[in-house]
Amino acid sequence: MIKAAIFDMDGLLIDSEPIWTEAAREVMQKVNFELTNELKHQTTGLSCQLFLEFCYKIQPWNTPSFEELEHDILEYAHQHILDRAVAMPGAVELVKTLKQQNLKLAVASASHMELIEGVLERLQITEYFDSWHSGTLEKFTKPHPAVYLSTVAKLGVAPGECIAFEDSHAGLRSAHAAGMVAISVPAAEVYDDPKFDLAHYKIRSLKDYIFTEMSEFPQVLFNN
Repeated sequence: MIKAAIFDMDGLLIDSEPIWTEAAREVMQKVNFELTNELKHQTTGLSCQLFLEFCYKIQPWNTPSFEELEHDILEYAHQHILDRAVAMPGAVELVKTLKQQNLKLAVASASHMELIEGVLERLQITEYFDSWHSGTLEKFTKPHPAVYLSTVAKLGVAPGECIAFEDSHAGLRSAHAAGMVAISVPAAEVYDDPKFDLAHYKIRSLKDYIFTEMSEFPQVLFNN
């Protein structure tokens, strides 16, 4: 029986991926690195540190340091996400609906804790969540399953008793490796990419889950 639902945050609860792309493109100009659309798709869902490591393997640089670039990307992204990012379609409604099913809710994100907390406040949904956890607090972040395993430990449930919502492939791999029922919500431009077939279920938006999938799959899972 499903007892909990765990959400990714960036690109899943809040429309922040365009802002992360802005931040990365702006800051990576300092090392003359061009973030193409193809590279953007390949790095979506990675932590800032893993993103920089990915870029460095393609085109190494001497200065600025990883630490300086990471600081600048995070500062830009955090400010603009909390100033202007909006909820993804259906996100707030789904959170409320699942809470009404008496599920425990949590966020498992590669972003820092202060941004997770700021986003929940911005969307006015903090009260619906039992816990949240950041991959930055783990030795390994997504696509490693550590952030999910720590989150379920906080909730006091087993991984197999959880559904996990993810938009990125890195996040999907993380949830799947943790042993959860993985629901993938890829961006439209990568929806048909076969790498997302790793998911147990794939939908186009959280709104689709509410108004279409809720009549089938969730009724079985939420049967007490």
